[in-house]
Amino acid sequence: MTSFEQLGLEPALLRALATEGYTAPTPIQVQAIPFVLAGRDVQGIAQTGTGKTAAFALPILQRLAADRRQPPRGGCRVLVLSPTRELASQIADSFRAYGANIGCRVTVMFGGVPKGKQVRAMERGVDVLVATPGRLLDHMQDRTVRLDHVEILVLDEADHMLDLGFIVPIKKIVATMPSRRQTLFFSATMPDEIGKLAGGMLRDPAHVAVAPVATTVERVEQAVIFADQAQKRHTLFALLSGQADGRTLVFTRTKHGADRVVRHLEESGLPAAAIHGNKSQGQRERALAAFKSGEARVLVATDIAARGIDVDGVKHVINFDLPNVPESYVHRIGRTARAGRDGMAISFCAPDERAFLKDIEKLIRTQVPVMAAPAGPGRARMAA
Repeated sequence: MTSFEQLGLEPALLRALATEGYTAPTPIQVQAIPFVLAGRDVQGIAQTGTGKTAAFALPILQRLAADRRQPPRGGCRVLVLSPTRELASQIADSFRAYGANIGCRVTVMFGGVPKGKQVRAMERGVDVLVATPGRLLDHMQDRTVRLDHVEILVLDEADHMLDLGFIVPIKKIVATMPSRRQTLFFSATMPDEIGKLAGGMLRDPAHVAVAPVATTVERVEQAVIFADQAQKRHTLFALLSGQADGRTLVFTRTKHGADRVVRHLEESGLPAAAIHGNKSQGQRERALAAFKSGEARVLVATDIAARGIDVDGVKHVINFDLPNVPESYVHRIGRTARAGRDGMAISFCAPDERAFLKDIEKLIRTQVPVMAAPAGPGRARMAA
């Protein structure tokens, strides 16, 4: 299929897609949309950047529009669970954009902001609620949210939910929902525990996948630079100094590490911003806006905060610290080479991180090519 019309989407959605500039469906959309429209449960393997949100949002909106009804007070017809604030916000924005001509009520719920506005948004009930598990459980305990009328449940980025320790909260949340519902379950990788969770939530699911489990984005050129921990800052500055344009996303393992990297870059004259769990929601939004506008060419992030960073034109991903969970490497480098563009991912590997590199190479089933450390800013060049 080469068009959204062929997928059976109604004119109101097609107009919204045209307004957003989308002309042809991605492979995950071609595979998933017909199953969701038919009311089937879906288990999907799809990396970030494959068009996954539209693959579930478009058919859900069409189903809501075809069966108009008032949501229950304090409740929702559709619940989307997301691991991070940023991703939750982006999913909600997508529902609003695609449903612009349909008139669905959408609200988002996450921590780090006062509860009052969220409570008021839920009073009359909403069609679509996008939430992080922790804040949703808080509201359920406060009896400001009810889930006994949920018709469709979406669990997005399930493997990252596992990394963040959200599996028990998710089970508590799901236990309060009707057993007769449609469930859509998406994950970039499918470790055993996630497979078991899916098995307990899905009924006769359709399986869709756009890439084999744990493969990395094919268009990403990968490289590793072996460097002592003390050398990493200088290596990073040399690489960034040699980059003429484009955005660079730098990953650190800790929040304090992210702040240290930003401080070093700014002292060296390179504008940078950090995004991590210790930042307020306002600070995170400002950092992301500066990165999108080009005011800050470099964004330094931890894994948790980076979920939901959907920014076009990220040319380079630099793993300042290698992740100790190999699946995180797949997610990190998926931030570049989006929408058919090329991209490059460079990882720094200190002697005590060799085991992490070995685990990553085992997961992606390939050896990451070794790249020589740049000698200095004048000689450092990253791929254009």
